[in-house]
Amino acid sequence: MAIRADIEFDAGGKTFANGLLVELIAALARTRPGDLIAVKGSDAAVGGDLEAWCRFTRNSLVDVSLEEGRHRWVIRCGEAPAEADIDRPLGSRLWLYTNFDCNLRCDYCCVRSSPQAPRRALGVERVRRIAREAAALGVAEIFVTGGEPFLLDEIGEILTACAAAAPTTVLTNGMLFVGRRLEILRALPRDRITLQISLDSPTPARHDHHRGAGTWVKAWKGIERARAEGFRVRLAATVATDAEAAEFSQFLDSKRISEQDRVIRRVALRGFATKGVAVARADLVPEITITTDGVYWHPVGAEDADLLLTPDIFPLADAFTAARRAFERERAHGQRLATIFNCA
Repeated sequence: MAIRADIEFDAGGKTFANGLLVELIAALARTRPGDLIAVKGSDAAVGGDLEAWCRFTRNSLVDVSLEEGRHRWVIRCGEAPAEADIDRPLGSRLWLYTNFDCNLRCDYCCVRSSPQAPRRALGVERVRRIAREAAALGVAEIFVTGGEPFLLDEIGEILTACAAAAPTTVLTNGMLFVGRRLEILRALPRDRITLQISLDSPTPARHDHHRGAGTWVKAWKGIERARAEGFRVRLAATVATDAEAAEFSQFLDSKRISEQDRVIRRVALRGFATKGVAVARADLVPEITITTDGVYWHPVGAEDADLLLTPDIFPLADAFTAARRAFERERAHGQRLATIFNCA
């Protein structure tokens, strides 16, 4: 599905040498920071010029597509807003997408998870090898996400393997802590595993609008149950505006949730989302992310070709090397990398 732009114009066969730059500057003058400009054209070589121009002007080329034999480039105007100033060594955090199926279909899921999504599971044995090699590479934190990881029968074994290698945080909607899954939860090492549970608003209306009727109440019950079982719980909200972020912060203050146990992030214009912040690789400080399809630049785009580093997971040291080389190439352009999607 094509990204919808605020301004769209057809460049025909024009290039930067014969008029495209003038049209682009005119379009830019009519925008606000964060707006999207889509340029259609017949000359594929324009893409390289647009990318160079974006880097020079501190805009971002966020999408490239081919429609009926014609190219379409989408540019985000202005730098992406940074939410934090984080200096984290590349490779200190490792993300694993254990699966892509989910018991919910959130309308802004960045990797299109749903009850109908194919599982595409990493599997226990592959996770065990990843965990062993990650420990040898000095990974300090592991984050396990999906889909919904607690749909997996083997999630206990997966989390135990990860926790043996490094402190581990599992991202979950918190709705499945009953029956056998509750027993799996109870068997996990509380000193090595944190539960990050999604809760998007202080009251059910907005949360349920995006995630489904009745999900806020079930998530809150999951939060209470996890705390009662002695786990550290972090609350994570996905919000669309600064006002929503401020409202949720006040809610967390009222619940005496520490700064270390809260994550408030903006909707990314990826996956199912039709609105949100458009992000390109250059906007994201890399956090090595592994799925069954390979190694990605960041968890916010772990299904998207533009963030794929390599299809080869092993040896993990080679994947880390590929990530570092890609990061150095980005840094060589001299553009500041934002940290707008600090997912945990």
